Amino acid sequence: MTIFTFALKRSFRSKSNLIFLLLLPIICILLPTQEWQPLPLGFQYYGIILLFSASRVVVSIMQDRATGVLLRIGVSPVTHFHYLFQSLLAYSLILIGQSALVVFGGRLVHGEVIKEPLLLFVVYAIFSLTAVAFCLAWNSLYRNKETALLLLMNVIILMAMLGGVMWPMEIMPEFLQRTAMLLPTYWLVEAVRTIIYEEGTRALLFPVSVILLFTIAFLLLGSKRRLV
Repeated sequence: MTIFTFALKRSFRSKSNLIFLLLLPIICILLPTQEWQPLPLGFQYYGIILLFSASRVVVSIMQDRATGVLLRIGVSPVTHFHYLFQSLLAYSLILIGQSALVVFGGRLVHGEVIKEPLLLFVVYAIFSLTAVAFCLAWNSLYRNKETALLLLMNVIILMAMLGGVMWPMEIMPEFLQRTAMLLPTYWLVEAVRTIIYEEGTRALLFPVSVILLFTIAFLLLGSKRRLV
């Protein structure tokens, strides 16, 4: 698991990565509760942080492509599948660990306001996989790292606004509410709402299943071998 270990270490070398992976989640925990959302405000915005964090770590794969690392892997005993699997596993575990910090840290800070912390952690953990897969798929469309990151930041903000992460879906026009169903952020919000309003585990299965389908689709798109 040399690639896995290297991917973990490389993700924490950059100071900017530490801001997204450690500092922002801590700030997220400390944000207060708002009237329109029973959960603390940080939990409403955490989906954005997950997407931004994923963009910071997954970009390493694009760097490997730009610097010729993937070309060297192509002639080595390590297959592209093993490289991709170990790298994505490392990135996913980082974000899942971040989700555990936010959920259980938030429980300590806010107490009973955080309902069903275990279910909430499961939802955020699954969305962590979606965030990693989405960023992988996005980066596979570009050759230039700066261009990919710049456009991705704008797309993430747009997904957050349309998906109901930044404000209630109810204030949006009906056609935008329907369009939002095409975004994974919408289903993250739906899953969190299901937990908040205690609609039961069975009701939670549908939004979680849709999030997993998005993950599979993004992985299929992004895992295509591209050396340059």
